[in-house]
Amino acid sequence: MQVNSPTDQSIPFILANLPDPAISAEDCPRRTRLQIDFILLAIEALDLDGSEGMLGAARELQLQKWIKNRVTLWRLRNSNPYRRYSQRRPLTIEEAKALVAIACHLARRLTVVIRQLLLAKDQLISQQLPADYHFGLASYLMRFRTHFRSRMNLRRTGLVAYSSDEKLNELALELLGQLLFCTGTAGMQRFWSSLFDGEVE
Repeated sequence: MQVNSPTDQSIPFILANLPDPAISAEDCPRRTRLQIDFILLAIEALDLDGSEGMLGAARELQLQKWIKNRVTLWRLRNSNPYRRYSQRRPLTIEEAKALVAIACHLARRLTVVIRQLLLAKDQLISQQLPADYHFGLASYLMRFRTHFRSRMNLRRTGLVAYSSDEKLNELALELLGQLLFCTGTAGMQRFWSSLFDGEVE
């Protein structure tokens, strides 16, 4: 990956600090668009004010050039090909960087909650108990399933694997682990790089 010069005043430092992936296309691959939207979906399941929080984070991080309002955010997220109202528009590298910066910014705010839920998950597994035994974890999983089913086109072949509550719970927990990954040292850079694994030339 090629690192942008953080001295470029046209790009906020938080984006300039993310390297450009070594891919031939100027737009993000399909898998990258899907993964970014899924991680934002997990944030919405954690935070009842998720979408408004994303717009607030865009303002705090000075990313209004890419995310001006709720409609813009909706359009960017609908570049996910599995969305119910998927937009046949590309997601540029800079737009993807803006979404990743917002996701990681919000994940850091939710660090305590994320850690608590992952700890609860491990305790329930060790005791062989279902998620329903922990109110917070059960609520997160329920909201994630609800968001996923209301926003994704479940008739798409790629989503057949998520037809059951069990599979959606597994995805929600996997995303919870990824969010914790985002909160660590250089978490945003590592998460960004992971989005292009197998895509770089």
